[in-house]
Parts: sequence; C-alpha cells; structure tokens
Amino acid sequence: MFVLSVVIAMILGYTGENTDIFCWMRIVNFYPFFYLGYVISIEDITKWLENKKIKVIVGLSGGVDSSVALLKLKEQGYDVEAMYMRNWDSAINNDVLGNPDLMDEVCPQERDYQDAKKVAHQLGIQLHRVDFIEEYWDSVFSFFLSEYKKNRTPNPDILCNKEIKFKTFLDKAIALGADYIAMGHYARVIHDGDKHYLLRGIDENKDQTYFLSQLSSAQLAKALFPIGDMLKPSVRELARKYQLVVADKKDSTGVCFIGERNFKEFLMNYIPATPGEIISTDGRIVGHHDGVMYYTIGQRRGLHIGGPGEAWFVCGKDTTKNQLIVGQGKDTELLYANRVIVTDVNIINGTFSNNQKMTAKFRYRQPDEEITVSWVNENTLEVKCSRPVKAITPGQACVFYDGEYCLGGGTIDKVYMDNILRKY
Repeated sequence: MFVLSVVIAMILGYTGENTDIFCWMRIVNFYPFFYLGYVISIEDITKWLENKKIKVIVGLSGGVDSSVALLKLKEQGYDVEAMYMRNWDSAINNDVLGNPDLMDEVCPQERDYQDAKKVAHQLGIQLHRVDFIEEYWDSVFSFFLSEYKKNRTPNPDILCNKEIKFKTFLDKAIALGADYIAMGHYARVIHDGDKHYLLRGIDENKDQTYFLSQLSSAQLAKALFPIGDMLKPSVRELARKYQLVVADKKDSTGVCFIGERNFKEFLMNYIPATPGEIISTDGRIVGHHDGVMYYTIGQRRGLHIGGPGEAWFVCGKDTTKNQLIVGQGKDTELLYANRVIVTDVNIINGTFSNNQKMTAKFRYRQPDEEITVSWVNENTLEVKCSRPVKAITPGQACVFYDGEYCLGGGTIDKVYMDNILRKY
C-alpha cells in the first residue's frame, strides 16, 4: 500500500516543468499520500467500504457517551444517522411535586435536544426527533407505579431498555432503513452467527450490562455498543479532541428519561401517602414514616430518628400493619439473606441447568456474588448464595454472569435467610 501511494504521488506530481522524480516540492505536496499509505492497510480500506454500506441509527441523548458513540461509528465508515427520544412530558404526566425544573425557562429535556442537535451538526449527521411519551407511560411507568403500590422497589432503567430503547426505538429505526441501532452504553456485544452475546464493558466502574439483562438475543442481534471497549476518561478525551460541545457535560442522573427529582415528592404525584409507625427490631415505636413504599431495604437517610447509638437502617416492612422496621448498625442481622426467589427470568442464550454455579449482582455496583441456581418453574429460579448478602430488595434485578458474559436476569420476588422469609 505504501509503494502504491508513492507511485501515485509521483505520477500526480509530474509536469513538463518539473521532471525530477524526487524533487522537494513533490515530496511536500504529496506527503499525505505517503503517510496514509504507511498507516492504512488494505484491510482497513476494505472494512471502511463494507461499513459504508451498513446503516446505523444512534440513540443520541445529548450526552457525551452517545455523542462519542456517534463519532466512532462515523469514523469507522458506517452510514450513520441519529435519533433523539422524548419519552416524558411533565405537563401531560402531572409531574408537579418534586420537580425542580418547572420554573426553568428551558427544561432539561429541551436543553438535551439542543445539545444533540449541535453534536449532529458538528459531525454532519442527520438527526430525527421522535416522541415515545405514550409508549413509555404504558410500557414502563405504569409498571413502575404498580410495583411501588405493592411496596416493591422496581428498576425502571431495565424495563426502559427492554421496552423502549431496544423495542420501540428499534422498530422506528428499522422503519427508517437501519440495519443496526447503537447506544452509548458501557457494554459489548459479540455477533456469532445466530447467537448474540452480551459482555461487560471494559470500564468496570461504568459497566451497564446490569441494565441490559432483560434484552433477548434477537434484540442484541441489531445492537452495537461503540464505547463498550473504552474507559470513561478516554471517552471524554476523544470528545475534547474533536471539540464536541458536550465533551465536559455532566452525566445525567435520576429516573430513566424523567431526570432528577425529589423522589418521595415525585411519587406523591401518583400514589397517595399513607403515614405510619417506624418500629425497631425489638418492637419499640421510634418514629413515623410517610408511607412504607417510599423507603427501600438498607436505606439510612431520611428516617429522621434521633437518640443514642449507631445509625438506623431500614431492614423490613410490615405491610399489613403499615409499619417500617428499622435496626441500628449497618450490619443489622435482618439486612442479610442467602436465598432468593427470582421471577420473570430472561436468559439471553441457551438455558440454565439445576444446581448450576455462576455469579450474580443483586443491585447495580454491588460486587458479584457466587450463587447456585435451580428451577422452581419455567420462568422462576431459586438462587442460593454462598454467603449472606446485604440488602437484597424485592422488585430489583438479579443479574447473572459467567465471567465477562452477562447471561440474563430476572426480578427479585422473595428473600430468605435459610428458610425464614424476610419481611421485605
């Protein structure tokens, strides 16, 4: 390739007035040809030409991760477009209490859209804007509320990925002619024939496979995760290199597509508060709560319990008496469990055998725990932990792993210490 580039440069630079084969000006003028011939292989060019034929639509949120995902795919030669999703409307959805942005002249969602527009313009990419407000309410938020009414703690991000990003968004992208969709998740995917595997992101601190555990192999078949092999600092560095306007933008937090909220007040928009007593593990009334649904197992802040001794932690709920159970000390015995019933199990590829060993996460950022699984019925697993685990919470996800492979996940339904059912 290098030799070919030299020959091309020599031919292009030849004139009747300048017949010296290796004249200085010709070398200067056509140095780029020499350099490209040195750094680019035939395989690189072939890959670029192949990718050029593949259309990918990127979920562009207006943040740095999705922006760099877009950038990388463009640089790799894909036929790239972007799509911005609007999935929440505070006015339509009666989002008043706990909403800090109501008085802002421009809502955060609109600012994100404007940032997405700027990035798309910088990179010369077409941007589509779509509204999935109704779909999000029906497929994600209604379930979210129903779980809280049952005094469970759901994870809307997992359902949002399953029902919106990799279903509604995917369907819309395919209608626009896409071969694949891409997201700015810290995860990886391997496409191997008709099998598609989900792998942890290289950045252990940012890995998001926990939130992708309900995806099917068919959904992964159409998915690309361009930044899954990058560390977060490298993502920001690349954004700065290309002077993307979002290079130093703060990462978004809060509920998926809803944003930062005073969570207790936010829930009060939809679920009436039912105050009750806070009971210590020895049966004493030590305070009062606003509604047991607003608290989660292991919670410390917001209890407003004074007095001597160690800090208080939520370690149970008695829904029949509308009582919140608390214990003193972070290692209160009631916080621990070693056996879990997991429902709505999704396995990305294959199946599990009884007494199969693997690891699991019971909440995001929690270290992997060694477990053994056995089937209770066709979509329910009994999970036995090799040691007691703290704050396993019904409604949250149990996600299964084999090394760097994410095998799937399910919903935590019941929690036990040996044969004793925890009041979670």
